[in-house]
Amino acid sequence: MALKRLDNVGIVVDDLAGTIDFFRELGLELEGRATIEGEWAGRVTGLTDQRVEIAMMCTPDGHSRIELSRFLKPPVVADHRNAPVNALGYLRIMFAVDDIDETLGRLRKRGAQLVGDVVRYQDSYRLCYIRGPEGLLIGLAQELN
Repeated sequence: MALKRLDNVGIVVDDLAGTIDFFRELGLELEGRATIEGEWAGRVTGLTDQRVEIAMMCTPDGHSRIELSRFLKPPVVADHRNAPVNALGYLRIMFAVDDIDETLGRLRKRGAQLVGDVVRYQDSYRLCYIRGPEGLLIGLAQELN
């Protein structure tokens, strides 16, 4: 049996509404929100008694999703938001954009901060990393050709 696709990437956040707004500004669409709880959910995650608010965000092409989760129960046990890019197990998401400068301008109004510089990789891409809501590390790539 072959792998079909990457279904979604999950990110645990504290400010669900603010993070939804940020990813909407980036260009993702909110597919839906729900509260997940119950015995079946605990069996999947290993957290026997959980209650989680989730929001599913989708890229405009409909192929990629981010599941934002805000744990109500049990409480969050670790915080990796300020870990450097080279921390083991750290997550970075890269988005392809039409115009890095325009995208940065919009996202800075929502608190995004440039991590390093916007750089050119050969004649192929302009690239940068930003810190988004709650310190999430997000990459932006603008194809040049």
